[in-house]
Amino acid sequence: MANRQALRELQNRLAVRLQAAKTQGVSASWLAVEAGGGKYLFPLNQSGEIFPWVSAQNVPYTQAWFAGVANLRGGLYGVVDLASFVTGKNPPARSELARTESRLVALNSALEINCALQVDKLSGLRNPEAFTDFAERASDAPEFFGHSYIDANGVSWQEINLQLLASQAHFLTISA
Repeated sequence: MANRQALRELQNRLAVRLQAAKTQGVSASWLAVEAGGGKYLFPLNQSGEIFPWVSAQNVPYTQAWFAGVANLRGGLYGVVDLASFVTGKNPPARSELARTESRLVALNSALEINCALQVDKLSGLRNPEAFTDFAERASDAPEFFGHSYIDANGVSWQEINLQLLASQAHFLTISA
């Protein structure tokens, strides 16, 4: 129970900091998330609201990575399992506890697509100073991958350009 409360508090602090970053010009550049064991960076100007996990209504005859549709603040959003989409594998089985720790990160409304990415965990806000090194996108990496950044602990974080992701034909074609 204490873990749930701590997660809610983290969620609320991140939401406040994310809003402050957008309105006050704080130097943070990315929202850091974890999904399927991978660590990803979403540009703040392309990220939207963060929602706690809500059950998505299954949609038949769709890709395995398309979790369904969900009502988020009165809007209908397609929910994409980020880990499954990036790896091309079926979505991992998640326990009920893991589901409660999951979050839905909506794409910024300026991208004009009602979509939320399901992530396993929020890891805070990051700015360029949080990283010690970076590498260019690998030639065989998806187009929506940006630089790969290495933090002070030697952990690699992959930047995902949400605008490019939202324009990918594969991402937009949810039918199986």
